[in-house]
Amino acid sequence: MQLTFLEYGILLALFIAIFSLLILIRKTFKFGRKKLRSEPQGRELNGIFYAFGQGMLPWEKESAAKHLPTYIGGIFYHAGLFTAFFYVFLLLLRLPVNGPLLIIFQIIFGIGFLSGIGLFIKRISVSSLRKISCPDDFCANILVDVFILLALLDTLLGGIRPVLNIITIVVLLYVPAGKIRHCFFFFYSRILFGMFFGRRKVLGHKHTEGRA
Repeated sequence: MQLTFLEYGILLALFIAIFSLLILIRKTFKFGRKKLRSEPQGRELNGIFYAFGQGMLPWEKESAAKHLPTYIGGIFYHAGLFTAFFYVFLLLLRLPVNGPLLIIFQIIFGIGFLSGIGLFIKRISVSSLRKISCPDDFCANILVDVFILLALLDTLLGGIRPVLNIITIVVLLYVPAGKIRHCFFFFYSRILFGMFFGRRKVLGHKHTEGRA
């Protein structure tokens, strides 16, 4: 399998992104882990299951429940981003993307892009959001919007693969440096959240009383 210069660039950017994110994780342990002296009241695993299951539902989060369209838009937006990455790496592996899979990708890209534009408009039009936003918020949004749009156009038109590869490299390098890194740290933080509250039997034990 012969890769192009830009495709090698994607792999290098991926390595840099992963290495940088691992360094950031290591820094979170810089001050050590606080020793918990009390006896565990529940299972950490139950808390993790809750964090990635029931805890993700909008009615479990006050902010999400009060802003349901934004919550749903965010889901589609992040789905568009992850699917765009998946699409690019399928191309790198020279795996075919056609038939029903191609249609699914196009739908996700389309809805994801529109969701990203909607979230951008909300950020600049709602005063309370605009006041707490920083340049990184706008830059990250625009960058991801362009990435998803180019992935969609590549499936529809073709001929823009080099441009898609370039923006992929830019996004990957931006991940550890900017706000996009929350897509990675989300999973890490939810695991820690679930472990802590699962251990205390605060979350994730509604149906396991007497078995913890």
